[in-house]
Amino acid sequence: MRQRVKVQGGESAGRTGGKGVFAAFVKKEFRHVVRDKRTMLIVLAMPVVQIILFGFALSSEIRNVNVAVLAPHYDEQVRRIVERMDASEYFTVTGMLTSDKDVDMAFRDGSADMILAFGGGFDEVYTVEGTEIQLIADATNTNTATTMVMYATNIISNSLTDGQQEMKAGIVPDIRMLYNPQMKSSYGFVPGVMGLIIILICAMMTSVSIVREKEQGTMELLLVSPMRPIMIIISKMVPYLVLSFIDFLMIVLLSVTVLDVPMAGSFGALCVLALLYIIVALSLGLLISTKVESQMAAMLGSGMVLMVPSMFFSGMIFPVESMPLFFQWLSKILPPSWFITGVKKLMIEGLPAMYVAKETLILTVMAVVLIAASLKNFKYRLE
Repeated sequence: MRQRVKVQGGESAGRTGGKGVFAAFVKKEFRHVVRDKRTMLIVLAMPVVQIILFGFALSSEIRNVNVAVLAPHYDEQVRRIVERMDASEYFTVTGMLTSDKDVDMAFRDGSADMILAFGGGFDEVYTVEGTEIQLIADATNTNTATTMVMYATNIISNSLTDGQQEMKAGIVPDIRMLYNPQMKSSYGFVPGVMGLIIILICAMMTSVSIVREKEQGTMELLLVSPMRPIMIIISKMVPYLVLSFIDFLMIVLLSVTVLDVPMAGSFGALCVLALLYIIVALSLGLLISTKVESQMAAMLGSGMVLMVPSMFFSGMIFPVESMPLFFQWLSKILPPSWFITGVKKLMIEGLPAMYVAKETLILTVMAVVLIAASLKNFKYRLE
């Protein structure tokens, strides 16, 4: 016996109960994400591990550089400089050399990374031109060599000042390092790592989640509900928005407590900036999901395609100002560039919220454009 059921006012009922249906969809997505142990591991555990590893591993500081000393006349001033160098946490004096021939041998056998060579006795004369002292560094790594020489020069200058030695140049400059007097590399790397982690996690999780629905054929089942496709897609983004913001809070907490990065500015302004950045990242994942048909393609698109530009062209590792003009313009269209700049202003420099108005406005515009483009693509593909 065949029965026919007639539903009256289905469309109007769906519209009037839209809020309740949307909340039900969000609740369902939360349950789905929480039950997926792999997703929870990626979303919550991976950012914690990455910020700790990157925070300690990515460092431009130098520690325990092996230094050999070449000093024909081991007078009082030479002894003072050598002891000051060895007492520093940056250098370790490994031994004394007797002749110029030993310099090459020390570099070849790896016993020295830098040579501190003295000429005549410092008790008689000291020349700025370098005729009485010479720093010989292994410059196979130019950044490390530059840092070594800079640290050693500061130590020598301080030793000479303490010994009341006058330089022929006259005035010894008073160097001040604003915002980071200890020259800790974590101050520079943490904002960059924060931007990289958030954009990768958000884009990857959103793109994979939606593509999984298309692969399994369950997206069509969702589209027969009273909700519009746009609201369905947004409901799938909400859980990742909440989880990503929790990730951000954990990263900030670890940065302040473990890596000693200051929170000098407005935490509220930082949260607003992070929320906008998360929405941009989720929208990027949504856009990627409209262009691919498999989870593997979504992982590669959101991971590899976003990771390389975010690392190299956002100012995370290399200063944007030193790049060619083309890459400087490329950095301006990358969301991490603006987020990293804003985080540095708020966390490190302690500037008021008004000084990140430009970054906030640009991220807002990016979020609107990406959401509009993503939802437009989904409209044609899913309806």
